Amino acid sequence: MVKEESIQHTVSSNEGTAYKISKRVIDILGAFFGLLLLSLIFFIIAVFIKVEDPKGKVFFKQKRVGKNGKEFYMYKFRSMASDAEERLKELLVHNEIEGAMFKMKDDPRVTKTGRFIRKTSIDELPQLYNVLKGEMSLVGPRPPLQREVDEYTHYDKQRLLVKPGCTGLWQVSGRSNLSFNEMVDLDLKYIRERTIFFDLKIIVKTVIVMFGAKDAY
Repeated sequence: MVKEESIQHTVSSNEGTAYKISKRVIDILGAFFGLLLLSLIFFIIAVFIKVEDPKGKVFFKQKRVGKNGKEFYMYKFRSMASDAEERLKELLVHNEIEGAMFKMKDDPRVTKTGRFIRKTSIDELPQLYNVLKGEMSLVGPRPPLQREVDEYTHYDKQRLLVKPGCTGLWQVSGRSNLSFNEMVDLDLKYIRERTIFFDLKIIVKTVIVMFGAKDAY
């Protein structure tokens, strides 16, 4: 286990001006051209979501916790029934992952279209808008819910020392097949070792995982 002080020192040392500027430029360009090139896919997915559930919204926004505990609204394509949050309490007993996170492989709240866009991670694409706004980065730790953060240990909270990302080392290393503690360890490994080259490597791996996703649900 790495002490919080050493992680904090690592964050300060590898967040030099050149790295921060380069990372932000890549984020802006990647998000802008991503939204532009994927606009047709966005339209098609939106149609499927509305056809399956005309009364529900296409996009789902949820308050998440970002860098240094600052909250923001994260956007996704809606993959669940409109009453998903209300039904969560009755499903918590079926949580299939240990720690401060909920995962259920056959979650009954997920729609048919939702299962497809989750399997391919297409549901995450609207987060490119969060990247443009500067609330997220293309690469970084998964942004948690406040109820998850409330259960964090001091060690876990080190995930919040950097800007959250659309993808990260956890997502390309097993995702739902990994435990919460393994996710935290991978996020802290990324924080300690992150470079522009490491970010680009994770982005390439993410594209590969999207087309052969077996661990997302």
